[in-house]
Amino acid sequence: MANQLFRSGTSVGANVKEAQGAESKDDFRHKCKLAYKEAEETEYWLMICKHAKNYPFDPIMLYDIQAIIKVLGKIISSTKK
Repeated sequence: MANQLFRSGTSVGANVKEAQGAESKDDFRHKCKLAYKEAEETEYWLMICKHAKNYPFDPIMLYDIQAIIKVLGKIISSTKK
């Protein structure tokens, strides 16, 4: 679980960084969608950690990833216009 959480969590930032260098608006939106999907996966793994007995859990991390999901969702929806 820790490995999956690490991979999805770090992928969010990597995809946002790639989006900043996008070649077009469509490319930007696509990379933001990838970041959004990885953020949702990260939220999933954090929820698993929350309910697992042998994994540490920090509620701030869950709050932060939910805020990131909202921001990415807004970016994606606003670039469709």
